[in-house]
Amino acid sequence: MPFASAPPSAARVAVVGPASWNHLVVLDRLPEPVPHMQFALGDLHTLGGTSAGKVLHLADRGVDVTLHALIGPDDDGRSVTASLEAAGVTVDAYASERTERHVNLMTAAGERVSLYLATPSAASVDDLDRIEAALADADIAVVDLSEVGAAIVARRAGAAGTPIWTDLHDYDGKAAFHEPFLRAADVVFMNDDATDEPWALMQSCLDRGPRLAVCTLGARGAVALDASGQRAETPAHPVSVVDTNGAGDAFFAGFLAASIAGAELDGCLAAGARQAVVALSSEHLHPAVAAR
Repeated sequence: MPFASAPPSAARVAVVGPASWNHLVVLDRLPEPVPHMQFALGDLHTLGGTSAGKVLHLADRGVDVTLHALIGPDDDGRSVTASLEAAGVTVDAYASERTERHVNLMTAAGERVSLYLATPSAASVDDLDRIEAALADADIAVVDLSEVGAAIVARRAGAAGTPIWTDLHDYDGKAAFHEPFLRAADVVFMNDDATDEPWALMQSCLDRGPRLAVCTLGARGAVALDASGQRAETPAHPVSVVDTNGAGDAFFAGFLAASIAGAELDGCLAAGARQAVVALSSEHLHPAVAAR
């Protein structure tokens, strides 16, 4: 299962996908679909995006990582880049008319509604060529769900190359958008939000080609299944939760860093659970964002 018996910094990881500037609004409950007034418990402008979360935590674990993201020439884009660079992350930005931006309505229980205020413009062919070349030069490619990620996995369909790790998030086993990512991947992650049978969901993923599937179960920990049928489980680490944004991305990063360093499956799961605590203990994706 391990990628290699080497320190995390020995492997180069390229991450492709979303980085955004978000407005988090904390509520006592998610709004009902009727006209009404509701008071926020608090709010915060901060870095967001699943790929941004992964690179922050990979850098924290000493991994040589570069983020490849579509970022606009606007204040939001400058905030995204400054936050990542202050955390020691190398950012390779590609031209977009605007930077991705969300309003996330949150509750203390971790419930969330994400309102997309802006999405990046389409990547040019030249930029897709550059991203594809960067992935080919890396030891591991993390391709996150996004339009640019979809373009990359379409180019890679059926071709050998840098192993792809991908995060399917709340995959239900049927979503058409996720399918090309799943079939292109060497390792897939997901959560159990859309399933009551995580083992069956992971097996269905492995049947389409990946060698390893990992499913996070929130406060119940995480499980993993490899193509040989090996199963592994880990409990969640105790934590006083400040914010749930980015916990899955932190888990992914901790698992990947441990795999690069040579840990076996149980050790990778445990490392993911430890790293998730870092995100859960901060109102930002990573405490380094608060420092900025």
